[in-house]
Formats: sequence, C-alpha cells, structure tokens
Amino acid sequence: MKPLKDILKALKKYQLTGEPERMITAICFDSRKISRHAGGEGTDLYVAQRGTQTDGHRFIGQVIDNGCSVIVCEELPEEIDERVTYIQVPDSMAALGHLASAFYDYPSKQLRLVGITGTNGKTTTVTLLHRLFNEMGHKAGLLSTIVNKIGAEEVPATHTTPDAVELNSLLARMVEAGCEYAFMEVSSHAICQHRIDGLQFAGGIFSNITHDHLDFHKTFANYIAAKKAFFDHLPSSAFALTNIDDKNGLVMTQNSKAKVSTYSLRSLATFKGQILDNNFEGLQMRINGFEVFFKLVGKFNAYNLLAIYGAAVLLGMPQEEVLRHMSMLDSASGRFQIVRRGDGCVAVVDYAHTPDALQNVLETIVDVTDHKKEVITIVGCGGDRDRTKRPEMAEIACKYSDKVILTSDNPRTEDPAAILEEMIAGVPDNKRKMVSVIENRHEAIKTGNMLLNNGGVLLIAGKGHETYQEINHVKHHFDDMEEITNCFNQ
Repeated sequence: MKPLKDILKALKKYQLTGEPERMITAICFDSRKISRHAGGEGTDLYVAQRGTQTDGHRFIGQVIDNGCSVIVCEELPEEIDERVTYIQVPDSMAALGHLASAFYDYPSKQLRLVGITGTNGKTTTVTLLHRLFNEMGHKAGLLSTIVNKIGAEEVPATHTTPDAVELNSLLARMVEAGCEYAFMEVSSHAICQHRIDGLQFAGGIFSNITHDHLDFHKTFANYIAAKKAFFDHLPSSAFALTNIDDKNGLVMTQNSKAKVSTYSLRSLATFKGQILDNNFEGLQMRINGFEVFFKLVGKFNAYNLLAIYGAAVLLGMPQEEVLRHMSMLDSASGRFQIVRRGDGCVAVVDYAHTPDALQNVLETIVDVTDHKKEVITIVGCGGDRDRTKRPEMAEIACKYSDKVILTSDNPRTEDPAAILEEMIAGVPDNKRKMVSVIENRHEAIKTGNMLLNNGGVLLIAGKGHETYQEINHVKHHFDDMEEITNCFNQ
C-alpha cells in the first residue's frame, strides 16, 4: 500500500475534494477490476478515462458501490459521495501514467530504459538488444510485441506497449529482479494514449516511418507527430539515436533536448555501416571501421544492427565486445525466419504487414538470389485496420514476385473475401495471370509449397511470430512456421 498524498506528488495540476489521508492498494482504470478490501484496509484508486469505445466516468457510481473510495476524474459527478475522495485532473489518461509510476516507486528511474519507435524494425531491435545485454552479463528486461521478459522470465505480451499500470508493474518487477536495463517498443498508439507518460527514458531510437495505422491516426502527418512526441519529451540526460537515411529521421529529433546521434548506410553518421555481402547465410558489414559477419539477412536488418550497435555504445558498452556478441545473435521470432527444404528451396516467414516492410523483405530476397530464382509470395491484410494499404500490398507483391497467392490474414470482424477484393484492386492488369486467391491460409501455404521448385523462394508474409488467426473475436491456433515446416517435412 502507498499513501495517496505521496502518489499525488506525481501530478502537476489537480483539485482534491475529500479526505487526502488514504492508503492506496492498487490503481485501476477498468471498473471491473476494482476490489473490495476487508476491514477497510486501504482502497483501490479508480481512474475514469474517456476512451474511444466508452467513458469511464459512467462507472464511477459502480466502483464506489464496489468499495472504491478514491476517484480520479476529469469531471466531478453531480452527486458527491462524502465517503469518497475525488481528484479532478485536466486529462485522466495523461494522469494515469504519472500516478502508476509513483505508485510503483518510479521504476523507470531505477534502471536504464531505452525505447524504440518507428513503423518497422522495433521488435527485432529491442529483442536483440535484450539478448545482447544479457549475454554480455547485464541483466535486462524486454517489452515487445512478441513477449515481455524480466531477465529470462517470460511474461505474455498482449499489446505492442502495455497500459500504463501494467507497464510500471512490469518495470517494478524488473527492478526487483535486479535488471540494470530495459528495452521496449514504443508504439504510436501508446504515445497518443499517454501510456508512457511518467516514464524516464535513458534513450530513444527512431527506426523509420512509412504509412501505417492511418485507421487510428487518420493522416500521415498525425502519425509522424505521434512518433516525434516521444523524442520531444526525452530529458537532456538521454540519447536520441535516429536513422538519417529516413527522410523524417532528423525531423524526429529537431526539438529534442536529448543528445542526438545518428546511424546510416548512405551518409556520414555517428554510426556508419556498409554492406559488403548479403546472402541467406547472413550479412558481412563494415561498421565504424570494424568488419563483422552477422547471422541476420537483408538491408533492413543492416539498419536494425546499426541501431543495436549505436544504442549499446551510447549506453557505455565497449565497441569490440558489442560487435563480438552481436555476431552471434539470431533473428527475432517471425522476422525473416528461414526454413530450408531438402531440395534446396527456401521459405521465409516474416511479419511484414506494411507496404514498406513487404517491399524491404522482397527486395532482400531478390537481391540475395540475384534475380535468378523464382519468388512466390503469400500475403494477406488484417481486418479492422488501415484499408488504404491493401491494394498497395498486392501491388508490391506482384512487382517483386513471379507468383502471388493472396490469402486471409487476421480478418477479425471483417469479411475475408471483402478484404481480398480490396487487395485485388491493386493487382496490375498485366499481372493478373500470376495471382491466385486462396482465402484459406492453410491451403494457400500448402499450394505455395507445391508450386515451389528449382531452388526457389517462398515468402509467407504478414503474421510472422503470431500463433493464431483472429476471426470474429476468436483466436484460432495458426502458426505460419509450423504450417510450412509440416509441408516441407511431408
């Protein structure tokens, strides 16, 4: 438990009505999770947020009936309950992060927290940074799309960035477990929804930005602004590491108080890389004068490696030791994972679910095969997400492939056939004959395997690490790696 007056020190602006001498047992923003505490031993603190689906202010009466006696809200209820302490704030969503941080004793200040934001590369970068630091003898935590980790302990991930309460709870567990560092993906949704408010970052990394999540942000300008806000709020004690080969790389850091460093494959930069060789075995690179072989494949991974190297050096790690350990790192789950068939054919499973990511992966495959092998691409688009990218994904698949199979991804609440119709609209007239539509993803992968021959490459894009297919709010087991491995072994 923690005294309310100590937690309230985290807020810059609030108005208190009622008794300030309360003991807080938990912070909740979900009215269904309020607990009644026996014998009056403390109370949960309920934060009433205005969300896109519902308004938490509607449930204030309900949580009071369930035993909650401290309410944070933007608007006081018409009837004030004398048993209850009300804290009125300008923005409940923004207040939640600061309150959660204070409740858990500001865990982000007790370790070195590094966040990465951008459209692509976030998961690979944080996953490999986590592995790198643990292998170098520094216990670290991980907050990623795939999984959260406290040292080696795995905690399932439900969002790219957890809610503010869960986030601070996980960071507090990392501190308790002796972690010195934590690496986390910072999504644009999390920035806009104030999930990272109240955290102190030791560093921030920008990977790249392309069209994505326009269903949420509405415009590309809003999407850029969301990413930029992360760097705008970094403290002067932090570093800001940005990819200057992306045209918005320096835009991200132009107002940042943090110390700005850069990485690039094309220009002079703090961390300069050069690709010497790129094949299905890995990358031979020169980084700041050191020549190293990495197990990761592709130009997009060269950028991820530069970000990892730069962040590690900026955190004070010795350059040569960093590169030595990096050379032993394997790819993150579902990120350009390679499966080999006995006859020399190759399948690549990748999470590429944006036009830019799909293009990066296909360009890598074409480059590695030197345009001499047939490329077959299986791809779909998720339902209830940005619809503008659907025809673009199909067009890119056709541009770089010899055969394309359009299939279902996670249709969620949409009709899979309708999603595929929107994808088909992007297929050029002269490429129609090379495109098949097989809605059933299992059958699509099975067909791709049958079509694959003569040392060709089959790309299965869109789901990567996911082990489910979401249809009408139900998650059915489905694993692309499992599917293609079974096909190859038959």
